[in-house]
Amino acid sequence: MPTLLIELAGPQQSWGSRSRFASRGTERAPTRSGVIGLLAAALGIRRTESLGQFDGLEFGVRIDQPGHVERDFQTARTLDGRTSMPLSERFYLADAVFLVGLGARTRAELERLQHALAHPVFPLYLGRRAFPPAGPLKTEVVDAELRDALASATWRATDSHRRTAGHGAPLLEMIVDARPGERADDSLRDVPRSFDPRRRRHDWRDVRVSRTGQDAASHDPLILVSDEEI
Repeated sequence: MPTLLIELAGPQQSWGSRSRFASRGTERAPTRSGVIGLLAAALGIRRTESLGQFDGLEFGVRIDQPGHVERDFQTARTLDGRTSMPLSERFYLADAVFLVGLGARTRAELERLQHALAHPVFPLYLGRRAFPPAGPLKTEVVDAELRDALASATWRATDSHRRTAGHGAPLLEMIVDARPGERADDSLRDVPRSFDPRRRRHDWRDVRVSRTGQDAASHDPLILVSDEEI
C-alpha cells in the first residue's frame, strides 16, 4: 500500500477540531479535516460538493518540529462603527513543521493528489486562509505502508531547530488513524462529510499516538558548523 508524504511548513498554522464560538483553538498537529480541505482546494472541489472520494484514505502525521502556540485577539465593528462584535480569541502554531502521510490502495490515486498539490486550482493554506505554506509543498510517493513511511522518512526540521534539539537521534511523535481492533489513545471529530457553510458535518475518528526514532545520519550535529569553524 503506497503512501503520499506531504511536508507542511509555514510561519503560522492552525488546525482546529474543537473550536467553539469566540474561542478558536488549534490541535498540536494537522487534522484529517484540515488536510482534506487542502486536497479539495488543490483539486478545485467546491465547499458544496461531495467529499466521498477521500473516504478510503488512511491518514497520519509526524511532528517533526512542534513549534509553539501563540494567542491572538480579534474584534470587528460594523461599517458605521456603532456596533462592536464580540472579542474572539484565536490560537495558532508558529514555526512548526509536520510530515503528513496519506495511504491509498493504488499509486495512481496518490500521484493524482500529488499533481494537484503542485498545480492547485484554489490557493492552499495551512488550516486558515491567512496561513499560506512557506513555499511550494514538498511531496513524495513511496512504496511503503503509512506507518512505515512516516517512521522511516528523513527528519524535516529546520536547521535552527536541529541546533536546539541537541545531540543524538530525536524521537518524533506520530498520530495515525487507529485500525479496527486497536486501542485508541484519543478521539477527534475530524472526518469531514461536508464543508458546506450552511451545514458543516464531521464524524469522529480514533487515533493512535506513538513515538519513532530517527536514523542518526539524518541528524548531523555539525550541520550548522562551517569548514572554517571545524
